[in-house]
Amino acid sequence: MKIPRLFCLTGLSSVLLLAWVSAAAGPPPPWFIDESELPFDALPGATAYWGVHTGAGYRIEVPNNWNGDLVIWAHGFREINPTDPGYLELTVDNHPLRELLVPLGYAWAASSYRRNDYDVTSGVQDSHALTKRFSGIVGKPDRVYFTGASMGGHITAVAIEQYPNSYDGALPICGVVGDFEEFDYFLDFNVSAQQLGTGNSFFPVDPFQYALVTVPAIKANLEGVQGGWPVILNMDGENLKSLTELRSGGERPNFDEAWVFWNSIPGLVSGLPGNFLFDLGTTDGTIIRSPGVAADNYDVVYQFDTDPALTAAEEAFNAVVFRRMADPQARNRNGLAQAPVITGDIRIPVLTLHNLGDLFVPVHNEIEYAGRVKARGNSDLLVQRAIRGVGHCDFSGIELATAFFDLVAWVEFGVKPPGDDWLNPDAVSDPDFGCAFTDDPFGEHLFATPCP
Repeated sequence: MKIPRLFCLTGLSSVLLLAWVSAAAGPPPPWFIDESELPFDALPGATAYWGVHTGAGYRIEVPNNWNGDLVIWAHGFREINPTDPGYLELTVDNHPLRELLVPLGYAWAASSYRRNDYDVTSGVQDSHALTKRFSGIVGKPDRVYFTGASMGGHITAVAIEQYPNSYDGALPICGVVGDFEEFDYFLDFNVSAQQLGTGNSFFPVDPFQYALVTVPAIKANLEGVQGGWPVILNMDGENLKSLTELRSGGERPNFDEAWVFWNSIPGLVSGLPGNFLFDLGTTDGTIIRSPGVAADNYDVVYQFDTDPALTAAEEAFNAVVFRRMADPQARNRNGLAQAPVITGDIRIPVLTLHNLGDLFVPVHNEIEYAGRVKARGNSDLLVQRAIRGVGHCDFSGIELATAFFDLVAWVEFGVKPPGDDWLNPDAVSDPDFGCAFTDDPFGEHLFATPCP
């Protein structure tokens, strides 16, 4: 059986920044469910269920030889695009491992959530409600595994903290498991690029002026030769590249390829070539359920190298770069009432995957998550794995399946699987980092650097 690979540049999480833009846009639009699109064909030897529950669409698939275990799938962010007449529709994803899970006796379930937005609370609540709905339709499962990608990884990490007695193991992949750190990173890159490229920095920006005037000036002033961006850089350009590496997760293999890739593809707002990371800065810093601006770089110490002692250039830069402190109530730990904060208070085994070169949801999220889990004294319950490649959620079927069944063995038999150490900068910067768990014999991972 061929296990499908998972790849999403912007698909599973879609466009985080558009969610950021939409957060302050007023009352929610009239989301709808086309119930004619919920039915799906069950795999041989299985039964399909579908319907609407708590205002969200759902799908459930149960094998006839059900082993008693349920696997929840949490999808990523749905693009909010007012130019697309279908953007208000709530849709459901099948589990990416269903063709493997069902023949082995696992049931799965997935929710559309009740809205398309970066609304983690709705994703958590609707997925949890679906877990209960499953018990009513099929029967109470013996074990429940919570799995999700990108924003779905954020949802997964929150759900297992909010409902600690409902789940037995979790697999958040390519996840926004650093919560607000993701949006801080958007701010970091853009104010730093402005300061180094124009001698001035500000936030928020006018999206049109920024895309058409400011960003071209930044690129021109940071390239080593005309048209050299992002490959041939002058000293200021190299400083921005180094700063971005450090703020996105530290020195690591596959960053050079990631830098070129993410600074070459079109922006999601402007559509202009090479504007992807810049377009992440064309927002106002708010997200759904968070009162006020949530982005913050007030106390960040920006550096161009790994030496903790600041050079004269670094001191000068830190003295003038734009600073924004999050609004007082924006990042409160208030359960599911606001944009949920991940505390690291995990009580079940958790295994994560993340691409080394993902600069959309960078590996800084994994470092932050590992730190929070460690601070709670729960590191024995967390295993993290680095996967080579520059894509967002770019995993082979083997990588996904191996991670899931390693998690199952851990939950059922107490066999903790091996992982990578995101909290050890020397390990992360080693040329071999990311090789242990990367399965890429045919070179399918986008711009993955070969292992030594």
